[in-house]
Amino acid sequence: MNQLMKQAQQMQARMAEAQRELAETPFTGEAGGGVVKVTLSGAQELLAIKIEPAALAGSDAELLEDLITAAFRAAQAAARQAGEEKLGGLTGGLGLPGF
Repeated sequence: MNQLMKQAQQMQARMAEAQRELAETPFTGEAGGGVVKVTLSGAQELLAIKIEPAALAGSDAELLEDLITAAFRAAQAAARQAGEEKLGGLTGGLGLPGF
């Protein structure tokens, strides 16, 4: 029983470290061939939005809004996939929610 508890504590410590590392990792999504770039942290906090000046020259605000949304979603998907890869390996395929 003590061995099992020790293993659980070690797994918990590894998962906490992996979550910390993931939260500090930036993920960038692009849209429009790199015209718009959105960077999120692994905790999915917005870090930066970069827009090429050429995208601002046009008067199509709706297109720019769509590009920002697409880049944001791409960054979210990259962060989510990295989380599943990093944390999923630690849970040993237990199917825990969010991993």
